[in-house]
Amino acid sequence: MAVKKETYSEAMKRLESIVAGIESNELDIDELGSQLKEAQKLIKYCRDKLYKADAEIKKMLETEEGDENN
Repeated sequence: MAVKKETYSEAMKRLESIVAGIESNELDIDELGSQLKEAQKLIKYCRDKLYKADAEIKKMLETEEGDENN
């Protein structure tokens, strides 16, 4: 799976699907391992997207505040 080509929403939906499968005990032990690895990648991808979005928002707000003070 190419996580980086997914949108944040797509990655979250896939992660929710994996969690649901784990919680419902639908996965055999071999599948569970691969699903957990995929979930780790999706979590990292989503976390990175959120951190980048947060940094961009903070930067925009700081720029906006600077413009208002001048």
